[in-house]
Amino acid sequence: MPAYRFEALKADGKTSTGLLEADNARAARAQLRAQALVPLQVQPVAAGSEGAAGGAARWRGRVFGNTALTVWTRQLAGLVSSGLPLERALTALADEAEDPRQRELVAHLRSEVNAGSSFARALAGAPREFDDVYRAVVSAGEQSGALGTVLERLANDLEERQALRARLLGATLYPAIVSVIAVVIVVFLVTYVVPQVASVFTSSKRALPALTVAMLALSDFVRHWGWLMLALLVAGGIGLAAARRNPAFRERFDAGWLRLPLVGRLARGYNAARFAGTLAMLADAGVPILKALQAAAETLSNRAMRADALDALVQVREGAPLALALAAKKRFPGLLPMFARLGEQTGELPQMLGRAAAQLGAEVQRRALALATILEPLLIVGMGGVVMLIVLAVLLPIIQLNTWVK
Repeated sequence: MPAYRFEALKADGKTSTGLLEADNARAARAQLRAQALVPLQVQPVAAGSEGAAGGAARWRGRVFGNTALTVWTRQLAGLVSSGLPLERALTALADEAEDPRQRELVAHLRSEVNAGSSFARALAGAPREFDDVYRAVVSAGEQSGALGTVLERLANDLEERQALRARLLGATLYPAIVSVIAVVIVVFLVTYVVPQVASVFTSSKRALPALTVAMLALSDFVRHWGWLMLALLVAGGIGLAAARRNPAFRERFDAGWLRLPLVGRLARGYNAARFAGTLAMLADAGVPILKALQAAAETLSNRAMRADALDALVQVREGAPLALALAAKKRFPGLLPMFARLGEQTGELPQMLGRAAAQLGAEVQRRALALATILEPLLIVGMGGVVMLIVLAVLLPIIQLNTWVK
């Protein structure tokens, strides 16, 4: 039965809100009246979550964040694996949910399952929360009769992805913070400190040192044109974001990004690890290889590598081995087609793809940490050098003045 969110008035004049299941809105109101409640508002949960209020929901963000989705999947896997029917497992999770939006979404899923829909089809009603890969894995688990085991694998994959993303973020966060602080300090020194100190010497008839003159010219430029440069930078960022919405430009941009010396290799490794891990999970769950390739390709954030994966899908559909199709795409690291070839030869393709994903992920982490280790002292030395130049630009006139006095 569909789920409805209600707001009703109690006998003492207080307002009561909650969820209930009924065949239609009239039956829901009848249930409320039978409980001595005066219905004020009764809305289908699906409409409140994804339909009429969908625009507002977009601004509020997803119901399940990355961590929340992983925890929820793990909880559902535990309940289903223990022998609890799916409807009762969803009921338990809906009752335990602290977030009202999560409670409504899970109640809607439960109502769809109770109405005879498959769990994967019920998840398709919330595409923002459950992507194609998630739904494909659940569908394979339902068809194989091992939904609990498949959900456990899915939770493991979500945790591994989140751990890799967290490690990459942790490796790049410190250099980013240092860079931002360095820029703010330098701008403050150039626009405020240098003019205040150097103005004492500008009235002198004597020529200032070349470094001081250059720093004053830079300070004057930043003070007069800094806001325009910032506006142009923001406009350029907005223009680039708008241009990236064009598929052809996005693919060319992402292809150029992969050719960059350091970050390009990180992007290749990260996308390849994600592709291999998703493909391994789907193949291990029993998803047909063509459907698994399609879903795994859609998870690639780099459009150039996504195009290569879709081209490989076409070749596999025409009868080519997966390893050969991937080897023809040079953007994918050579480790991936090598493990795919071993998997096809031994009949253990999911396991080999999983090993490839693990090795690629470990390599990405190692490179990211090494890059962060190198960048941190370079940024500190660079910031110290810039501050030293500013200090010298201020001190040189003072030293020169002392020489004149003597």
